[in-house]
Amino acid sequence: MTRVFAMSVLAVATVGLASLSAQTQTIPRTADGKPNLSGIWQAVNSAVWDIQDHSAANSVPAGQGVVEGNELPYLPAAMAKRKENLQNRLTRDTERDCLLPGVPRITYMPFPFQIVQTPKEVALLYEYAHAARHVYMDTPHLADGITWWMGDSRGRWEGDTLVVDVNNFNDKTWFDRSGNFHSDALHVIERYTLIDKDHIYYEATIEDPKVFSRPWKMSMPLYRRIDKGMQLLDYECYAFDDYVDHGNGPGRN
Repeated sequence: MTRVFAMSVLAVATVGLASLSAQTQTIPRTADGKPNLSGIWQAVNSAVWDIQDHSAANSVPAGQGVVEGNELPYLPAAMAKRKENLQNRLTRDTERDCLLPGVPRITYMPFPFQIVQTPKEVALLYEYAHAARHVYMDTPHLADGITWWMGDSRGRWEGDTLVVDVNNFNDKTWFDRSGNFHSDALHVIERYTLIDKDHIYYEATIEDPKVFSRPWKMSMPLYRRIDKGMQLLDYECYAFDDYVDHGNGPGRN
């Protein structure tokens, strides 16, 4: 069932990209002619548990990865740390303390998010932890030396694709719950391409010379939530405690 669903997701993205040029006149657009990304969106996959292919485990659904080629080019020392993270994930993953999950991880958390688009700014509002990102268009990054959990986001349009350049991260967040991590040298290039009125093809290129030997990319479709009366609702995060961590309680997921 998981494999069939994943194949259907991939088919949506593949067909959408192949026919993108033919659809550029039919996608919704703003008054200034840009693709209108405004709306409520959600990723439907298991990347929050592991961005690579993974089998089912205790409280973890099996899933096909979102990393192109499925392999992450860790440097040797970083690979050792990743294995250590995996073994200690119940205490090291800052998501368990309800801290912000970082970029791109927040995109594929199992919660919807809303895009509000204007010519000068694109706001991304997340149901998870009431988080928000402000993507300032056609402006330079702030000076280095300032770090954020969610980075500093600056946007531009390349044709019909919204490109978001994100830097100035701290080194506290992971890419998933399986220990895949980054350093404070993380640089993310996100690409949001509206392939029809209800689907965005999302790509994130990852650069981090302290952790990886080369850049790598993840990609996935995002689905517009068209449920009747759809809106972002409250989500109050509660940190895991020892009772849950030792497998004696239901946890949040």
